[in-house]
Amino acid sequence: MRRALRRYALTVTIAILILFAAGPRADEGFWTFDAVPKAAIKARYGFDVTDDWLRHLQLSSVWFGGSSGSFVSADGLVLTNHHVGLDTLSKLSTPSRDLVSTGFYARARSEELKAPDLELNVLMSIEDVTDRVNAPVKPDMSPGDAFGARRASIATIEKESLAATGLKSTVVTLYQGGRYHVYRSKRYTDVRLVFAPEFDIAFFGGDPDNFTFPRYCLDMMMFRVYENDRPIRSDHYLKWSTAGARENDLVFTSGHPGATQRLNTVAHLEYLRDTGIPLVLRFLDQWHGALTAYGARGEERARQAKEELFSIENSVKSYKGQIAGLRSATLMNQKRQSEERVKGAVMADPKLRQQYGDPWNAIAQARGALPGYVREFQLLEGFTGAGSRYFSVARTLVRFAAESTKPDTARLPEYTEARRPSLELGLYSAAPIYPEMEETKLARWLTFARSELGASHPLIQKFLAGKTPEARAAELTKGTTLGDVAVRKQIAAGGQTAIDGSTDPMIVFARSIDEDARAVRKRFEDQVTGVERDAYAKIAQAVFATQKDTYPDGTSTLRLSFGAVKGYQEGSNRIAPFTVLGGMFERAVQHKERPPYLPPRRWVERKSALNLQTPFDLVSTNDIVGGNSGSPLVNRAGEIVGLIFDGNIHSLPGYFVYEDTLNRAISVDVRAINEALRKVYDAQPLADELTGQREAGGVRR
Repeated sequence: MRRALRRYALTVTIAILILFAAGPRADEGFWTFDAVPKAAIKARYGFDVTDDWLRHLQLSSVWFGGSSGSFVSADGLVLTNHHVGLDTLSKLSTPSRDLVSTGFYARARSEELKAPDLELNVLMSIEDVTDRVNAPVKPDMSPGDAFGARRASIATIEKESLAATGLKSTVVTLYQGGRYHVYRSKRYTDVRLVFAPEFDIAFFGGDPDNFTFPRYCLDMMMFRVYENDRPIRSDHYLKWSTAGARENDLVFTSGHPGATQRLNTVAHLEYLRDTGIPLVLRFLDQWHGALTAYGARGEERARQAKEELFSIENSVKSYKGQIAGLRSATLMNQKRQSEERVKGAVMADPKLRQQYGDPWNAIAQARGALPGYVREFQLLEGFTGAGSRYFSVARTLVRFAAESTKPDTARLPEYTEARRPSLELGLYSAAPIYPEMEETKLARWLTFARSELGASHPLIQKFLAGKTPEARAAELTKGTTLGDVAVRKQIAAGGQTAIDGSTDPMIVFARSIDEDARAVRKRFEDQVTGVERDAYAKIAQAVFATQKDTYPDGTSTLRLSFGAVKGYQEGSNRIAPFTVLGGMFERAVQHKERPPYLPPRRWVERKSALNLQTPFDLVSTNDIVGGNSGSPLVNRAGEIVGLIFDGNIHSLPGYFVYEDTLNRAISVDVRAINEALRKVYDAQPLADELTGQREAGGVRR
């Protein structure tokens, strides 16, 4: 990874110079399904994107708990990444049955394992509700009051939409306040594990190869969606391409890119570079250290910590890549020049100046003041508990009781009636909780908080109550009963009276800091979020006035990207767009077959049966970021040819800019999946279901 970051540092400036010299690239963009640039795709690739083609792809795509997936059979089979499903796989594992290490295959429907708290969504419709969201906002309102008015309007829209349609209804903020759309989705909560390979082949090459290419990973997992205890039946699923993709083929991704910052002002980016991301990295370093030490205490503890450690390590690499991009003088200078062009046009026109004012300065002031309280905000609302499940349950119960006494329009958004079903799914999850790991994480979080704020800070005194972080964490975890789902339900049913009367130490702790947390959250919403909603809406309007076909930043909502299967030149090395199965065995030998370059035993035993020239992983120019993991890669015919699982090191500045010279999305090739299922895992029935050789319901053709 360090070598990859050094290579990245040497090439990022060149890539950005190419980007700005050439202007916007045609493959750029996270396009909403109601505003796909059909003319641009036709002009660049000669392909007519029809409404029927888009609708089928939309209904075949799945929101997978913050990442992506797709239906790949008429019987509700869903394909996603192994690292996307890893949390569920860990929850389904036991000390005597480590599914992460051994993998899993349900040879019959009756053997498929139900996920304890997994929710999948399928986007059914989109409606622009911008005017309605903004209707209660008055010209003389403060940014905080305007933010509150919009939030109340959003709660009403979501509640009415849910009642009218029965669909999960979420108002999505686009262009950071320039538009508001309600996304209506079909919600599924009976989701069952069907197949997972071993961790060692899903993440072959491990940390050293992460965010690099060539790659040799079978990063895939399959689930099945049920309703009324039966697999769902649908005509909307992606047919499997047996031919796969070729170099220069047009390919599309349909997925859920996470929050990006391409519209951000220079002041906003400077805040992220100098304060925001470094704070997150300091916290992740502490969290990682705690779990590493915990896992070193024995094989079972290592199993418990493995999924979280993987997630943290992936986040650290991503943030380091982002901050490296922001430290590029070329990138920041070009962002500054671009901003000055728009700002200069507004300031030079009296009418535009009167209409928009100076939103750039408003953002600069908001971000400039944030470092004074961002540590308190993150400790209370972002990093709280370092992932402690006990604390998360306690806070949810405390706030659930308080928010339930308010009108729906006055509640925190996550506690409104429209969002309650998803909240309760997580709150009442029977997923295992490991008390010793909870204690370890809480102790490190309290230690981190003390190091950031100082032992004399009033908040730290409240956190520790005169004890060491270790003693306080032990006190909170050893006395709690929140590991029992029945206890959680009893407390929730008792409402505010039950919360006020509870002596559970974790409830008492969450209750004691809730006023502080709410206060700093409100300060952030009033002074940053509210200001930026107004300011970015004005900037977006200024951009709309001068540039057509502008896409919004990523928001974890369904988007389309398009590109081509294409290798790239990295220094003197020409990187081919495909790897093959045989390359994985060669790479293992190069590294003396030591972890993380040790193939699972069954792969070694079945090597002679494999076609070693089968394409394994591939790269394309599709514009993706975190959240796109699990996105299908589809061809012109709408067939799935690959499964997005990563980007190369040059993709990490994609949160701020896009360029297609070096930036590549990495996918598992469907031909490798088919080869592995048939020749390594003896999963012919599953492969037949994917490739259409077995009809829905299990009847072989």
